[in-house]
Amino acid sequence: MKHIVTGIVAHVDAGKTTLSEALLYRSGELRQLGRVDNGDAFLDSDALEKQRGITIFSHQANLQYQDLAITLLDTPGHVDFASQTEQVLSVLDYAILVVAATDGIQGYTQTLWHLLERYQVPTFVFVNKMDAPGVNKTAVLEQLQAVLSPGILEVETMTEEVALQDEAVLDDYLAQGELPDATIRRMIQRRQVFPVYFGAALKLDGVDDFLAGFNRWTNEATGEAEFGARVFKISHDDKGERLTWVRVTGGELATKAMILPDQKINQLRQYNGEKYTVVPNVMAGQICVIPGLEETYPGQGLGALADAEAPFMQPVLNYALDPKGNDIHACLAALRQLEDEDPQLHVMWSSQLQELRVQIMGPIQLEVLQQLLLTRFDLDVSFGEGSILYKETITAPIEGVGHFEPLRHYAEVHLLLQPAAAGSGLTFDADVPVDVLGQNWQHQVLSSLGAKEHLGVLTGSPITDMRVTLVNGRSSNVHSVGGDFREATWRALRQGLMMAKVMDTAQLLEPWYQFRLVVAPDQIGRAMTDVQRMSGQFDAPETNASNAVLTGTAPVSEMQDYAREVQAYTHGQGQLELVVASYQPCHNAAEVIESRAYNPTGDVANTPDSVFCVHGAGYPVAWDQVPEAAHVAYLAN
Repeated sequence: MKHIVTGIVAHVDAGKTTLSEALLYRSGELRQLGRVDNGDAFLDSDALEKQRGITIFSHQANLQYQDLAITLLDTPGHVDFASQTEQVLSVLDYAILVVAATDGIQGYTQTLWHLLERYQVPTFVFVNKMDAPGVNKTAVLEQLQAVLSPGILEVETMTEEVALQDEAVLDDYLAQGELPDATIRRMIQRRQVFPVYFGAALKLDGVDDFLAGFNRWTNEATGEAEFGARVFKISHDDKGERLTWVRVTGGELATKAMILPDQKINQLRQYNGEKYTVVPNVMAGQICVIPGLEETYPGQGLGALADAEAPFMQPVLNYALDPKGNDIHACLAALRQLEDEDPQLHVMWSSQLQELRVQIMGPIQLEVLQQLLLTRFDLDVSFGEGSILYKETITAPIEGVGHFEPLRHYAEVHLLLQPAAAGSGLTFDADVPVDVLGQNWQHQVLSSLGAKEHLGVLTGSPITDMRVTLVNGRSSNVHSVGGDFREATWRALRQGLMMAKVMDTAQLLEPWYQFRLVVAPDQIGRAMTDVQRMSGQFDAPETNASNAVLTGTAPVSEMQDYAREVQAYTHGQGQLELVVASYQPCHNAAEVIESRAYNPTGDVANTPDSVFCVHGAGYPVAWDQVPEAAHVAYLAN
């Protein structure tokens, strides 16, 4: 029997969970079709999900259709829970993207498409709500092809269009007059073709055709011989036991195996909704849950599998907790458990301010977080006013130097800091001959660069979009130890950033929303004026007799509270959709820098200064005097 792991992704209210229910029902797994609005959907089992009528956590179900066994992972549809969705993508054989015919391609749908591309997940498209009045199938398909990919095709009927997606395939098709199923399946796996189906999941229209097509056009994954697995989710059951969800990618996983130091697998579970069965072993390609493991995390590779790259979706808002009289240590413990499940919360405790802060994607996530603290931990708390999570980068190359030479210690490090593409994060590399600086010391430098979050010097915000290369350095055969190079490395990075600040090539970045605003035609002028006031940009509005649609981008700092204004001036009829698009240069950088009043030389934990030694005594050297005191010549020299 062929086994496929698939996940359903969609913009909120597109009908993602409804399609999941329909697939389970038509395959015989459910005797009765559940509904999200009735609170009896099989996969929205959490009480909070039933209350809100949305999927908040990823869930698993199993179904069988003919000779196809499907492990189905339902994911959240709201953009605020995008990190939960992204965790799942790395373990999928195929994805099912649900698009509502009534809404078209919304901003978060495009974000999901980019994520599927990032993780190279072959994708099927199901266009839902085709029974709605005025829906035009041809127009929907043309929009999908224009906005997402020309490879979105009805593969059963559009054979020539399928062949056109690959030049070699087209040559074979023209020569032979046919297109083998195996070729189409291969093109789907390569993400050249994306089969699309149309229907209405609530009425079960098109569901059988989709199941038949999914069976016909998918290939089972080939597992590696050596054991490997990917962690994609951490949760806790109703008894508080910690659960690690993994996809086995190679070999076999069995009870009593020791896949982490001093941690033995005592049980393997396979879930179907809220229920599970205990199994003795799990083969490559299957999903399982391991209770009791500690210090596992989403994205972690086990066995022969390396860790996944850092998640693309990042929080942009920062909130302080108001414990409202609750014990702060109990609040911290509860938040640490929720952070264990969603590392993007980035729970931070300031001993100086006696304050807890969390990072989130948006207001719905904040409301859910507050409810989780109440229902799971009996903590009635609130959160203060949110602040923006800024980042910093540079706009021109600069060399930074760090020297660490207290008595009987020695290390000097030269780092070349170069700007990198927007959204690329940080990359670390070395370009030094081993006869200049030994391989061990080079490894110490690179390890130190990746050992902590590095802060910029404008506002103390994390740095990003930068390539940092070790280009020179010096050690002592007598006095150098690994810790010396850690100190020198961190100081070199900060010293380079201080040099960039003086040269006006340090840059403050802020998150920007991609927005879609729907208002009445007579309100579009007000909307455009508002966006301009918020330093945003927009395309020409699309207007018809009933409404006007404005799309564009604007700073999160300006637009995060705009939804309330829209509801007020449209009397509840307007719709504002916000998706974090990217980090861009801050529109009011000088104002933000002044208000933050960050003192980079006073940040002792992130000092840019160095330590030199004369006559057997170490002494500090300010960052701006380091170039003259350095023992190794600058790259430019």
